[in-house]
Amino acid sequence: MKALLIGGAGYVGSVLTEELLERGYSVKIFDRFYFGERGIEKIKDRVEIIRGDMRNLKPDVLEGVGIAVNLGGLSNDPTAEYNPKANYEMNTLATKLSAELCKKAGVKRYILASSCSIYDVGVKKEEKDIILDENIKVSPKTAYSSSKYEAEKILLSLIDEDFCPVILRKGTVYGFSPRMRYDLVVNTFVRDALAKGYIIPFYGGEMWRPLIDIRDVAKAYVICIEADEEKVRGEIFNLVYRNFRISELALRVRSALKKINIDIDIKPDYRYKGVRSYRVSGEKIKNKLGFSPSISVEDSVVDMVEKIRRYDYLNFEDPVYYNIDWLKTLEKAEAIIKITGKIF
Repeated sequence: MKALLIGGAGYVGSVLTEELLERGYSVKIFDRFYFGERGIEKIKDRVEIIRGDMRNLKPDVLEGVGIAVNLGGLSNDPTAEYNPKANYEMNTLATKLSAELCKKAGVKRYILASSCSIYDVGVKKEEKDIILDENIKVSPKTAYSSSKYEAEKILLSLIDEDFCPVILRKGTVYGFSPRMRYDLVVNTFVRDALAKGYIIPFYGGEMWRPLIDIRDVAKAYVICIEADEEKVRGEIFNLVYRNFRISELALRVRSALKKINIDIDIKPDYRYKGVRSYRVSGEKIKNKLGFSPSISVEDSVVDMVEKIRRYDYLNFEDPVYYNIDWLKTLEKAEAIIKITGKIF
């Protein structure tokens, strides 16, 4: 069966592509390639690649497709707040477009990448500091989480016996990807440890965050692709290995690094910076589909360091590793090229 991965060359998409190929799936990647092809460099001869903007997806992209996974769009608060209009177009309207096209084309299984940031309650509301599950009423406030929640509602409105949407609300992801990011908390700690010799938990690390390794995320997508329809149709699943305070996370990262002879310091910054804080339950996907994430922060950190060094992802100043910095870089380049035209 052929799987269409919208955003398949991204941070999660490139890892999921490899996972699907290893399991015998054919993969079609639809991606704008904002971040280049490095994420799929070693496998691009084994996949079908279509370059395009998810806001302008055409029906012919769905030819031969049996499953669609939507991993596209802007993927964090800074990029969403930088251009709220583009964020809404990509995360909400493009989800509506692709889901409707899939339904019309007879693509029955459609999986949406959503986010646990929908649950954010903030560090100033201790009375709401409880573990939240998929049944809790949510009222997201930020541009990013609101766009994801609106996309969820649109998708669920399309359910019928011939269309089986599934929503995965991911915790903050950590771990190595060929399309590496250093703007995710564990990955940022590893970057700072290697580049500076210390890590900085902001707000003293008081806030909570649900976390999960990228390889566990890929496995969860596969499980939702292969599960019986009656178990997943219209379901929302949280993806979380564990909930951690960021202060504990810093200690675990330091401990893992020490085992591979990297000694670092922890320098907490206690200033308030409008940080997010939330805890979520992963029991639903465990009970319903038998999925329990298994890759610890410590194991992921050791794996990350080894692969960062092996594949030379050591230029930590390169903006391509940071979503907001890279989009700003592309905008500047676009403005210059409008003046100069083609370089050669």
